[in-house]
Amino acid sequence: MTPENAVLLCIVVPFASALLVVVAGALPDLRETMTLISAGILFYLVAGIYPVVAAGGNPTVTPIEMLPGLGVTFTVEPLGMLFAGIASFLWFVTSIYSIGYMRGHHEQNQTRFYAYFAIAIGSAVGVAFSGNLLTLFIFYETLTLSTFPLVAHHGSEEAKRAGRVYLGLLLGTSIAFLLFAIIWTWVIAESLDFVAGGLLAGKIHGPMVGVLLALYAFGIGKAALMPFHRWLPAAMVAPTPVSALLHAVAVVKAGVFAVVKVVVYVFGVDSLAREASAGWLLYVAAFTIVVASVIALRSDNLKQRLAYSTVSQLSYVVIAVAILAPISVIGATLHIAAHAFAKITLFFAAGSILVASHKTLVSELDGIGRRMPWTMGAFFIGALSMVGLPPTAGFVSKWYILQGAFQADQMAAVAVIVLSTLLNAGYFLPIVYAAFFREERRSKPARKRSKTGVNDGAHPPLIEHGEAPPTVVASVVLTAAATVVFFLYPDIALGLARQVAGVSP
Repeated sequence: MTPENAVLLCIVVPFASALLVVVAGALPDLRETMTLISAGILFYLVAGIYPVVAAGGNPTVTPIEMLPGLGVTFTVEPLGMLFAGIASFLWFVTSIYSIGYMRGHHEQNQTRFYAYFAIAIGSAVGVAFSGNLLTLFIFYETLTLSTFPLVAHHGSEEAKRAGRVYLGLLLGTSIAFLLFAIIWTWVIAESLDFVAGGLLAGKIHGPMVGVLLALYAFGIGKAALMPFHRWLPAAMVAPTPVSALLHAVAVVKAGVFAVVKVVVYVFGVDSLAREASAGWLLYVAAFTIVVASVIALRSDNLKQRLAYSTVSQLSYVVIAVAILAPISVIGATLHIAAHAFAKITLFFAAGSILVASHKTLVSELDGIGRRMPWTMGAFFIGALSMVGLPPTAGFVSKWYILQGAFQADQMAAVAVIVLSTLLNAGYFLPIVYAAFFREERRSKPARKRSKTGVNDGAHPPLIEHGEAPPTVVASVVLTAAATVVFFLYPDIALGLARQVAGVSP
């Protein structure tokens, strides 16, 4: 099979999987088997393309040409290779997790869930392999539309309201800002292709650079820069596998991926570094990092805390690429992968806690590590990565981001990263301490009277539970292990990141 055919199959397989899931909907075992097989095939295809890209090749195919020089084009470059690898691997893991979660939590509309999940993965791969801004925009919008039913999955008024916020902000920003930026780019360059060194390099100067950059940065709403971040916490009403999709597998990764791709291949790192009007992006990202971290620190709801942590961590990628140093671009690329493995571990753990104990608040987690040691041990590893401590992936990416900040003499970025690291430790590590070293809280006393007529609630019973279903726990442990493996063996991701930044090994 040629690399070009493999690229096309990578797009086709998830969409075909969605159709097969619908057909097999009345047979849950067959439906879920088709999902796992499709995820395995996609990962196999993506892995087969990697050696070509690692060797410097960029497989390209244009199945649809709309105008001369403009069509739906797929090109696999190093940044897209990394994103597609993450999405395809985590689709398989999330599918395993979903089987245990959706059944254990007795979720409704499971066929619809698996079908739209497959479409979302196909859209994410389309974003990853986009060879120009037109292709990126088409699959970016498809990703938004396919994840809306997942956000509103429960059908409650709260879920519908969250879905409206989700759809309104993401469609609103992309149509009002991103589409306008793409049209402006076409007018300037007469092309929408991604070009090494920057499509717009030497073609736009002065304040207009900052304006166009703002249209792209805020138009890519999935990157969750403040003030266009509210869709992300609102979407936490969705089932935990959907939260994992939003935060780790596809949606937010498509956002920060697009920001990095635009900076590197549309503007060009060197060109932006010469433009004073582009300097604002670093400070907006810094503001988002700190404010989101403070909100996370004050949140008692576990999923909300994780959501604002994601808002903060996404801006690590943005601030890294905004530093505009080659080594910080390496850090931005690595943090896309590092955050994916760590954050999916944390959301998997939150879902495991919900399925096993029905607890959703941080204040309820005292002693839970003794009943759920595998889940909370994995949570600990994910938390370490968010903080940026070894032996986890987050240490590797933060190391390169800090090196880039020092190299570019961006002390403001250094200060923000140090401060946010302390805040990360402040809202993650106490959860781990409480889970393993505090006494478990008893359930709420029942209001009943004893023979003496006095309320007999002095010694209420403890809630009896253990770990979540095996597929749920296995998935949590697997992603936690991947976070450590990334630290020990970062060469694959690091090699691709160096290619993105144009840095020799």
